[in-house]
Amino acid sequence: MEAIKAKLIDSSANVIGEIELPSDLYGITPKVGLLHEVVRWQMARWRAGTASTKTRSEVRGGGRKPWSQKHTGRARQGSIRAPQWVGGGVVHGPKPRSYEFKLNKKVRRLGLKMALSSRALANRIYVAEDLPVKDKPKTKVLKGFLNNLGINDVLIVVPERNLILEKSVDNLPKVKVLAVEGLNVYDILNHQNIILAKDALAKIEERLRR
Repeated sequence: MEAIKAKLIDSSANVIGEIELPSDLYGITPKVGLLHEVVRWQMARWRAGTASTKTRSEVRGGGRKPWSQKHTGRARQGSIRAPQWVGGGVVHGPKPRSYEFKLNKKVRRLGLKMALSSRALANRIYVAEDLPVKDKPKTKVLKGFLNNLGINDVLIVVPERNLILEKSVDNLPKVKVLAVEGLNVYDILNHQNIILAKDALAKIEERLRR
C-alpha cells in the first residue's frame, strides 16, 4: 500500500513539509454501510428518549360515566377520558425509553479508522506543528489561520480538551474542536477537513490500537 501523507503546517498555516501517517489507520478503504451503522449507533445513543404521553388511566378526570348506558339516543360512553374524546388518553403513544443498541467495539474502532481514512485519502488531513491560539480565546486569529489554509469547514483534533480553543470557534459554525478521547465518526464525516495537532497523533494511534 502507498504511504499515506498529510501536509505539515505551522502556526501561520504555511505548509512546511509532509508527515507520513500509518496506513493501517489512515489508509483503509471506507465502506458506506459500516460507517452508516456506526453513525446510527452514535445518534441512537444521543437520543434523549424522553417523549411521553398519558394513557386513559393517567389523564385527570373522567371517573364518572358521562351519561346513562341506555335511553339517551347517544352512543354509550364509559369515560370522558377515553381515547376518542378530546382531552382523552393517547393510545400506543411514546413513553420514555432508551434507543441505544449494541455495536461491537471492533466495528466501532474500524468505523473510526475508515472515517479518518476517508479524509486522508482525499488529502483533507493537515497536521499542525502548533496552533495559533494559546493564552486566551481569539476567534479572529483562528479565522485568519483557516483562511490562510483556504478552508472553513474543519474539525480540529487536540490531545486533550482545550477550552480556550473551543471558545475561539464558538462563532465559527463549521469549525469544531475535539479532544482525542471525544473523536467520533459522526463529527469526522460532518466536516470536510481535519486538522490534527501533531502531539495528538500518538494519542490517536494509542486509542485505535488498544
